[in-house]
Amino acid sequence: MPAMAEAERVERVERFGDWIELRRDGETRVATLLLDRPEALNALSAELAARLAEACAELAADRATRAVVLGSTHERAFCVGADLKERNGLDDAGLRRQRRVLRAAFGGVLGLPMPVIAAVRGFALGGGYELALSCDLVVADESAVVGLPEVSVGVLPGGGGTQLLPRRVGAARAAELVFTARKVPAAEALTLGMVDQVVPTGSEREEALALAGRIARNSPVGVRAAKRALRLGHGQDLATGLEVEDAAWNEVAFSPDRVEGIAAFNERRAPDWPGCDG
Repeated sequence: MPAMAEAERVERVERFGDWIELRRDGETRVATLLLDRPEALNALSAELAARLAEACAELAADRATRAVVLGSTHERAFCVGADLKERNGLDDAGLRRQRRVLRAAFGGVLGLPMPVIAAVRGFALGGGYELALSCDLVVADESAVVGLPEVSVGVLPGGGGTQLLPRRVGAARAAELVFTARKVPAAEALTLGMVDQVVPTGSEREEALALAGRIARNSPVGVRAAKRALRLGHGQDLATGLEVEDAAWNEVAFSPDRVEGIAAFNERRAPDWPGCDG
């Protein structure tokens, strides 16, 4: 939606420190979580990571929000990864402390119970791309460049990249991308499965919000349970995966959302979901 229309729909805007903004739309039930450190292209400092983890903890407890878009206020970058200027001044103990904070941020995004869509414009590198990988879907604009170049600076992808990227592109392709540290433009990233959709430059947030809105119109109980089943069942043998699915089905089948969904279908009307508090 246009920026003005989006602003008019927002019911609540919160800041977490200087660099994280959380917008919640009470009508669509979609939240927008924005990285807002433009002077550093959203480099992941300990402070930014800590505030991102706080925002995710608040969202995780929000039963009304049905989908989240993670994006950036900067037109040149989603996030360029770890703040290497900050890291250059850390001793070993400081690096370990920073590591705990960064892990909490990645885990906060990964652990959100509702679907999360990354809206990527410009650079999403290293920890920045790992934030996108921590989301369920990635919408990138044509200017996007993604990759995990950590081995080029003497480390490895430590925000989930070595585990999440193979789940997207396969083990051998992930190995090539990690070992070469190469940066991948949007069109190739789509072909490889590193992103899910490529849209015209500058429209990534609009398209991600539209996708989130379509998700949010469905049963919030069903969608959250489906996310858990997809996550927990992945990589399991078939029999175990089917048990994961059955547990999720039982949770949803006996919920008020199922009652409302069947009634709305038979009455040929839009459902009014009781939702997670129903």
